[in-house]
Amino acid sequence: MGTKHSPLPELVDEAPELWDTGYAEVTRRLLTAGVRCFASNGFHATTTRDITKTAGLSPAALYVHFASKEEVLFEIIRTGHESSLEVVRETEATSDPTAYLKALVARFVTWHARHHVVGRVSQYELSALTAEHYEVIVGLRQQTTAVFHEAIRWGMRDGEAFGVVDAHRVVRAILSLGVDLVRWYRLDGPDTPEQLGHFYAELALGMVTAAGHASLPKENGALPA
Repeated sequence: MGTKHSPLPELVDEAPELWDTGYAEVTRRLLTAGVRCFASNGFHATTTRDITKTAGLSPAALYVHFASKEEVLFEIIRTGHESSLEVVRETEATSDPTAYLKALVARFVTWHARHHVVGRVSQYELSALTAEHYEVIVGLRQQTTAVFHEAIRWGMRDGEAFGVVDAHRVVRAILSLGVDLVRWYRLDGPDTPEQLGHFYAELALGMVTAAGHASLPKENGALPA
């Protein structure tokens, strides 16, 4: 049996806490090792031997728990998307759309900072999934987008909280900011996940409340969708 390697600092996140507690300990180790290998080398340059070696297991161990390397990737990406979706869905509802949007963004960004290595794999290795698995992930991403979209619409319906903005563009910008940090964030950097979440929440609020904010109006004068 091999020896587990210590990952580089930029490849350290809290991935192990994401895995289903019903999984065998070896399965959890393989998933964590898969995260490190895929984030470091990419899916196609990673071999099953790389994963098992990183996990400190024999070369054949992966196939006891997964049918293929792609299934390891799918489980990582599915778990990451389901976990981040759960975080935004569990954001406490308030009577204030401004406070709700800030909390939503803060929680989304904090999750991606705390789990930035899983996030990196989840965002940049999608093309390696089978068509069937890819469609599952698309569905999860659409559900996350819908939560943010409704938050923006709520603020516009309120009449006072937000200006009239293009909800599609604003949501796309917010989500892009939130996931882009997985490229460069490190847990040993100057900002904690919570500090980054608070900062990005303020940025998001500026997108919907800044004076003179302009969006492309509908020809009939209706609110942008």
